[in-house]
Amino acid sequence: MKRALAGRRDRTYTLCLLPSLVVLAVVTLAPTVYLVATSLTPLDLTRPATALDFSQPSGNYALLLHDDRFWNSVWVQAKLSAGTVAFQLVGGLALGLLLAVRSGFVEACRTLFLIPMVLPPIVVAIMWKVLYTPDISPVHSALAALGLPIPALITHPDWALPAIVIADVWEWLPFTALMVLAALKMMPEEALEAARIDGAAGWQVLRHVVLPYLRPALLVAGLFRLIDSVKAFPLIYILTDGGPGTVTEVTNYYAFRQAFNFSYLGFSSAITLALVAAVFLLSWWLVRVVGARGDVE
Repeated sequence: MKRALAGRRDRTYTLCLLPSLVVLAVVTLAPTVYLVATSLTPLDLTRPATALDFSQPSGNYALLLHDDRFWNSVWVQAKLSAGTVAFQLVGGLALGLLLAVRSGFVEACRTLFLIPMVLPPIVVAIMWKVLYTPDISPVHSALAALGLPIPALITHPDWALPAIVIADVWEWLPFTALMVLAALKMMPEEALEAARIDGAAGWQVLRHVVLPYLRPALLVAGLFRLIDSVKAFPLIYILTDGGPGTVTEVTNYYAFRQAFNFSYLGFSSAITLALVAAVFLLSWWLVRVVGARGDVE
């Protein structure tokens, strides 16, 4: 009787989940299959017949191996991701620890820290475009009045990429801080009290108790920010358009140009698929190396 009821319950759960699974498959699985199939063809919108040309399925990937511009975009992407993730984790940890302080003023300011994260990315990009444009930027005007003029960062080869890193860190720093704050709120007080009873100083408590406990939260935040750093399209599109030259042309922006500027959808699909595979492998490696458990020393 119990087995019959359990089987009937499982079938009911399956039927209830079936519509959602079908929608999920249509929304995610079907585009992924089409992306993989397209990457195996030399699809060119000026030659529609190439959509079904599977005579050289590895042709696009062979081109990638010898494409200097593709490898340059990978290097630019690596620098952008490393810079944004590192600064957001360190800054988010510091901000999260600050917001965890029991203070009426800090609690009142918590909502203000979330504003950059909830703004649409295109709005953030336009805001920073204004700040980075010398003719209309209040920052440039104030620095010039103080006798400290700075160049137009987004048009300077040495400063264009750091300018994008600054804008991205400002936008998503509250996300990491929020993850840290949530983990701190769930941290058991017994571990902190035991460390203090043993005579541990503030820095020792942070190093041997708090940071090990926060490791899973920091890992999750880092993975989210790593994935989102690969999608930093609005900032690059509005601020630099991949320039000057190819200084800020990351991999997904290079794929965008190949698809929409030159109509090479097959080659663009291969770039995108290689990028997705690289992010997946890097995320898997980070989880294996860092680990997802929080162990208090």
